[in-house]
Amino acid sequence: MSDADFTPLRVTYRAPELGRTRIQDWARANGYLVSERGGIAPEITEAFFAANPEILEQARTFEMIRATARTPGASPEDYAWQGEDDSPIGDIYTIVFVRGLHEHEVLRRLGAADEDIRPIEDGDFSYPEGPQVITVRRIGDWTVAIEDCGWSGAQWEVVSALSRNGGEAVAVQRHDYAQHHVTYAIDGHLITDINPGFPIDRQGADPDRLNRHLRELGIDPAADDSIDNPIPAALALATRITGVMITPQHLHRPILGAAIPGGYS
Repeated sequence: MSDADFTPLRVTYRAPELGRTRIQDWARANGYLVSERGGIAPEITEAFFAANPEILEQARTFEMIRATARTPGASPEDYAWQGEDDSPIGDIYTIVFVRGLHEHEVLRRLGAADEDIRPIEDGDFSYPEGPQVITVRRIGDWTVAIEDCGWSGAQWEVVSALSRNGGEAVAVQRHDYAQHHVTYAIDGHLITDINPGFPIDRQGADPDRLNRHLRELGIDPAADDSIDNPIPAALALATRITGVMITPQHLHRPILGAAIPGGYS
């Protein structure tokens, strides 16, 4: 599939210039119940702009690309669940797919001592100054490790170590307050590291190795486009590489893992 075989799906957004609390202040003044914490209900936002159409008329507009499957296989829509309010996974995590290693060895290469490996329960969480929770599950030929609120599994040297001796590893890092990553290594060598929010930002020994998969997800790897749904796209990319589809059922605990002392790396 070449870059000329598809037209990317473009979505347009408006970015109005607003003070930090302008919508909340308007809502309270007009009798809406506004939470002191959390987001603003969509119906309140819609009512605000309906009452103040001049704000949208003056707003800056910009375009993004929405990744969606153009060939049979995994699609970003398959991972819509991970962004929902009741998702079993948070807004900071790393998922690593490893071929060639069993669960205990993956945990060891991620820093777990044998005495730390145990069943992880629902009440086990990662803390900034406490243990870092990683769970592992075997799915087909791959071991899938999920790092709760952590990102050490996406570091180049770690992904490379997980792929040593003829193996293969794909890491997807979601970090809503920093940068997302898709990192791919084979036999101890970093092949490519992609920013799924801005895929032209690629590096590694062969940064274009996954371009075919990007095109199959409606992303032109040669364009400096921003992606509207980077994490569902990143997870769909990992599934196309590995053949492993992660579902909410795979996140159910208890599950083998480790609470590694030392906090976030």
